[in-house]
Amino acid sequence: MSTSVTQTCRDLSELTAAAQTACRLLFQECYKAGIVDIFITETYRSQARQNYLYEQGRTRPGQVVTWTRNSNHTSRRAWDIAVAPPRNLYDISTLSKVGVIAKKLGIEWGGYWEAGKYDAPHFEIPTTWKMPAGYKLEGQVIVPTSSAVRVQLIVEDKPQQTEKDDDTMKFTSTTAKAAVRDYIQQSVDKKLVDKSWLKKFDNGTMTSGDFEGLKIIIAQRSA
Repeated sequence: MSTSVTQTCRDLSELTAAAQTACRLLFQECYKAGIVDIFITETYRSQARQNYLYEQGRTRPGQVVTWTRNSNHTSRRAWDIAVAPPRNLYDISTLSKVGVIAKKLGIEWGGYWEAGKYDAPHFEIPTTWKMPAGYKLEGQVIVPTSSAVRVQLIVEDKPQQTEKDDDTMKFTSTTAKAAVRDYIQQSVDKKLVDKSWLKKFDNGTMTSGDFEGLKIIIAQRSA
């Protein structure tokens, strides 16, 4: 967290839980749209820092940077972004694209505000914000806080479904398969084994190990 009114806080964890989620979702959707050259420039602001910024260009030298003393940065529900080189820091083409995505997510963009309040780098959420239907965080979203890092979405690889590489019984000829089935059928008919063994063979789930065990059972019960 910033310890001085002149220092910016770029720490996403300083925002409310909802704002953190909203920000990550925004960066995720930007990533999916091919916008990867944006980064956070500020998250939480103390009221003292907000006052300090408001005074700039008014009672203190410099260019006006904010129109209000009452910013949602102080309530931990707002964040500012910028664009990495070689584009302009506040490239309006990029920020406008992000703004369009934000609107779909229920996130307010300062670029839609009226003249006098217009704030293109600014994004915020209302206290009632919830993730809109049809969206979810699909993995770990890398939200850059420097122009040197690009937005990333890291999705954990799911184990691929592969064919069973167990020792399910396989036959090189229909004659051999028929002979084994006959053997099991006769054992069922003699009530040496349960008919579930035949079912297991017919549905192709009997392994070589199953068959070896079955033969031992049949031999013991035939003795």
